[in-house]
Amino acid sequence: MSLFGIIFGLALLIFLAFKGQSILWVAPVCAAVVALFGMFEDPSINILTMYTENYMVGMSGFVKSWLPAFMLGAIFGKLMEITGAAKSVGVMLTKLIGAKQAILAVVIACGALTYGGISLFVVVFAIYPLAVALYREADIPNKLIPGAISLGAFTFTMTAIPGTPQIQNIIPTQYYGTTAMAAPLMGIVAALVMFIGGIIWMKMREKSEKAKGLHFVEPSNIEKYDESNLPNPIVSLIPLISVPVTMNALKVPLVGALLIAVVLTMILNFKNYAVFTKCINDGANGGLMSIGNTAAAVGFGSVVKAVPGFATLTGILLGIPGNPLISEAVAVSCLAGATGSASGGMGIALEALGPKYMELAANDPNLTPEALHRVASVASGGLDTLPHNGAVLTLLSVCGLTHKDSYLDICMNCCIIPTIAVIVCIIMAVIGIL
Repeated sequence: MSLFGIIFGLALLIFLAFKGQSILWVAPVCAAVVALFGMFEDPSINILTMYTENYMVGMSGFVKSWLPAFMLGAIFGKLMEITGAAKSVGVMLTKLIGAKQAILAVVIACGALTYGGISLFVVVFAIYPLAVALYREADIPNKLIPGAISLGAFTFTMTAIPGTPQIQNIIPTQYYGTTAMAAPLMGIVAALVMFIGGIIWMKMREKSEKAKGLHFVEPSNIEKYDESNLPNPIVSLIPLISVPVTMNALKVPLVGALLIAVVLTMILNFKNYAVFTKCINDGANGGLMSIGNTAAAVGFGSVVKAVPGFATLTGILLGIPGNPLISEAVAVSCLAGATGSASGGMGIALEALGPKYMELAANDPNLTPEALHRVASVASGGLDTLPHNGAVLTLLSVCGLTHKDSYLDICMNCCIIPTIAVIVCIIMAVIGIL
């Protein structure tokens, strides 16, 4: 009954997430369902106690560990957005690559911003007008814009490239004692699989759509911007470069690296000081909402871990034939898909199973924490972008398109190809290439 409760609780969470309900209330309700079924096997379980001593402890523990990082990351992104610095960098990169390679230009611009620590949501708003300008000049159908943006912002720089400051690459460090540079060769190869595979797919789609006689159509929702008012792009690059450099080369913790980037952005854009207070307020609110969603999912994982059925579930997952990395990838991928969140799904999986995988790594010289880190990170960025994912909904809304118009490209770039990259990572780990 307890195992059934876990499965039923997850199914309910998936259903409500697909319906667009907030995980802030969905996660504790589904956790209560898990606890209720757990009572059939262990009468000592109390739903209220499960909430106060398991759910809230797990949720508050995650907030305690990660609130500064989420908050500063959101403030940094908002500063780069409102001052025009993010758009300035995007304009420079897209001009350097040119409209003849419009898709590649959009992907690289998005990748540069996300590797610099900018939230993927900010990147969507900053790059969309530039993508429109490039696609207009190259006469590429608008429906291919979301595919290029999602490839650059939601994939290789989010989970795979060693040293990326995105939270999906940082969360595993808490469970495995690793760094953002964990398993660099695995990360680089996985990033290349996603980048090259995605570009090939998008170029095939461009050729196919043009063969159908489709052309660029001027969108009605395009934001007009004046390039003359944008800050210097080289100067705007400095805060972006500072985050991965200070975090990886100088070994500054993520919070410190983000704080340095925030201060640099303010100094370099001081003429816009009047908007700094708004940026801090908006960023703080956004960061609180973001960490709240992920922490709610972690709290659900804490309750799952506390009921009797978890031992059976663990046995099933760890009983998957082959290397334990396979079971980790399956658990993280499925839960990321269930929650519609890479960080949320990873939070549930690692909160519940992370200690067990570390125990296995301690007793198996062929299983390392670094490999566990990279596989978990890359796996989190696969099924998370199912149709109900918040970033997918935001991207389509900003582009004025529907799932029917553009989800095929998002699915290929952000679900199917990243899943292939996870398989490649596992194979590399098995043969000892980290």
